Amino acid sequence: MLKLFNTLTRTLEAFTPLQPGTVGMYTCGPTVYAYAHIGNMRAYVFSDTLRRALLWHGYDVTQVVNITDVGHLVSDADEGEDKLEVAAAREERSIWEIAAHYTDAFFTDIDRLGILPPSEAPRATDHIDQMIAFGEKLQADGHTYPAPSGLYFDSTTVTGYGELAGLDIEGLREGARVEAVEGKRNPTDFAVWRSSPDDVKRQMEWDSPWGVGAPGWHLECSVMSMEYLGNQFDIHTGGVDHIPVHHTNEIAQSKAFLGTEDASDWVPTWMHNEFVLFGDEKMSKSAGRTLLVEDLIQQGYHPRVYRYLLLGSTYRQQLGFGDEAMDAARTALLRLLGRIPEGISTDLITHEQAAEAIATEEGRGYLARMHDAISNDLNTPKVLAELHAVVRDDDLDDADRRVLLQAVESLLGLGLTSLTTDEVQRPAGDADDDLDTDAIDALVADRDRARADKDWGRADEIRDQLAELGVELLDGADGSTWRRRQ
Repeated sequence: MLKLFNTLTRTLEAFTPLQPGTVGMYTCGPTVYAYAHIGNMRAYVFSDTLRRALLWHGYDVTQVVNITDVGHLVSDADEGEDKLEVAAAREERSIWEIAAHYTDAFFTDIDRLGILPPSEAPRATDHIDQMIAFGEKLQADGHTYPAPSGLYFDSTTVTGYGELAGLDIEGLREGARVEAVEGKRNPTDFAVWRSSPDDVKRQMEWDSPWGVGAPGWHLECSVMSMEYLGNQFDIHTGGVDHIPVHHTNEIAQSKAFLGTEDASDWVPTWMHNEFVLFGDEKMSKSAGRTLLVEDLIQQGYHPRVYRYLLLGSTYRQQLGFGDEAMDAARTALLRLLGRIPEGISTDLITHEQAAEAIATEEGRGYLARMHDAISNDLNTPKVLAELHAVVRDDDLDDADRRVLLQAVESLLGLGLTSLTTDEVQRPAGDADDDLDTDAIDALVADRDRARADKDWGRADEIRDQLAELGVELLDGADGSTWRRRQ
C-alpha cells in the first residue's frame, strides 16, 4: 500500500481514499506578486511527485492549485499592505497586469520543471461571492466579530486550534500582544474580510456586508478547495512554512463552517515539504536570497537538473543548494541520458500496467523495489538508485528495460524520454553571450536615476529600449535588476 507521512497525526499512515479509486488533492498555490523562486518551486515538484505516485497506484486524481491574486499581506499575520498592491506600485503597473504577468510566469516554470498541469487552477478574484457567503455563515454561526479593519475569526470558538502545528495556544494567548491590530481580541484570531480604510482606494476591492474591502488570505483556500473538491477531500499539501499560520487558520475556519470537531473531518491527510537552503538559511524573497528557474537556465542548468537535485532527497528533508550540488545533479542526469534507448513511450504508466508488461524475474525485481520505494512516503532517492542500476545492467532484458524506464519517467518526470544530452550539458553563460551586459547595467543604472528624479518619460524610454534587447526589468525597493526575458 501507499504509505504517507501525515503532518496532522505525525505518523506514517497507509493511504485510503475517501472514495474508492479517486483522490481529491489541494496544493496551496503562488501569490502572484513576483516570480516564484526555486525554493517555492520545491512545493510543486513535491506535490507533482505525490500526484504521480497516486496515478501510479491507479487512482483518478483531481489536483487543485490555487492562484492567490489578492488578499495576501506582506506578513502572514493581519498587518501591512496587500502584496499585489505593493508590487503594482513598485513596478508602476496595474494590479491586474501584475497578477496576469506573474501567473503566466508561474505556469511557464512548472512546465519547465516537468510538473503536470493542475486539474484546476482557480483564481481568488474569481471567487469573491463564494468567499463572502462563507464569511456570512461563519458570522451567523457565531465564529466572527467586527473590528475597525474588518471581520475577524474568533479562534476560541473552535476546539483544537493549532493542532496541526502542535502549538501551545494557551501560552500564545496569555503572553502575546494584540494591540497591533485595533479591535483584535486574541493573538490567534485572523481576518476573514479586510475593510478598506476610508482614505485609501485599493485597486482590488469589493462590496461586502462588512464594507468595501478584500478577503483574508486564509479564507481563499478554504473556499476554493471546497468549491472544486467538495466539503471533504483527501490530501492538502504545502510547504512547512504554511503549518503554523496559514494551514492552521484554514483548518479552524473550515471546521467552523462545516460544524466538525476534528481537522480530519475536513481533510484527513496533510503533507508538507521542507525548505531549500543556501548554507543554513532558508531561501525567501523577504530575506533577499532569491534564485529563479530562469536564473538556473542563464547559469547553464536545465530546469530538470534542479528537479533531479530535489528528487535526490526525500521531500521531508531540508535540501542544501549550491553550484556543487547542481553540478553533481547534472552529471548524474547526463549519465542517465547517455544510456537511455530511443523509442520509450512518453505515456504515464501505472504499476499494474508495468507489472503486466514485465517479462523476466529480474525485471520484476527492479519493478518491485521501485514500487516499494515510491510507496514508502515517496522515497525518490531509492527510485533514482534503482534507475541507475537499470541503465547499467547489461543483462537486463531490453523490453523490460523500456518498461522500467517508462515507469520511472511516470514517477519522477525527469524528461528521460524527451531530453537530449546536448540540452542538459550546455555550459553556463551561453545564454548571455549575445548580450552586452555592461551596456545593459549602465542603462538600468540610468533608469534608476531617472526614477529617482521622477523623470518618468525617460524611465519609460529606457524600459522600452531594454525590452527591445530582450531584457526584462525587476524593480525593487533598492533599485532595479534585470534578466533575459522569458
